[in-house]
Amino acid sequence: MSGDFHATDDPFDVFDSWFEEARASEINDPNAMALATVDADGLPDVRVVLMNGYDRRSLAFYTNVGSAKGRQLDGRPKAAAVFHWKSLRRQVRFRGPVERVTDAEADAYYATRPRLSRIGAWASRQSQPLASRAELEQAVARREAQFEGGDPPRPEWWTGYRIVPISIEFWLDQPFRLHDRAEFRRDGGGGWTRTRLYP
Repeated sequence: MSGDFHATDDPFDVFDSWFEEARASEINDPNAMALATVDADGLPDVRVVLMNGYDRRSLAFYTNVGSAKGRQLDGRPKAAAVFHWKSLRRQVRFRGPVERVTDAEADAYYATRPRLSRIGAWASRQSQPLASRAELEQAVARREAQFEGGDPPRPEWWTGYRIVPISIEFWLDQPFRLHDRAEFRRDGGGGWTRTRLYP
């Protein structure tokens, strides 16, 4: 098996390998992850978002800060995320504090999005009540007219967040539900401690 999580003390070595295999095998959105946050009442909330980049410290995603997840993350900046690659029969879980990306990082990623997606960031009042699909389409048309012939700048209410994991868990399907699991936890020195877990 590539990316053996019992053979390294760096979980990102394993994630690199698994993510590359997922990109080669998954039909749709290998970077899709279920993101869990907590609202002001302590009630968990979860949805699927796209990871839009990662490094050896964190993984990033982007949203409207006025959305439910944006408000929740600004109020309680902690999150959990899980990737489930069904065809590979693998999962990876991340848990940790959350921070906003820099304006420069948000600008750079926003510039890579298709033009209509950039227009959509201006048109959508994400997570707010919407009377009809026509209302959304009219908002898009107004923004298209506003930016006709120009490059839409990033709205101030649209940015990214980074999960800085304190724990990363790998799960590999095995026969008879005797799955293979390992958790990596950040230690005080900036490294990781690996623990094998019962299925």
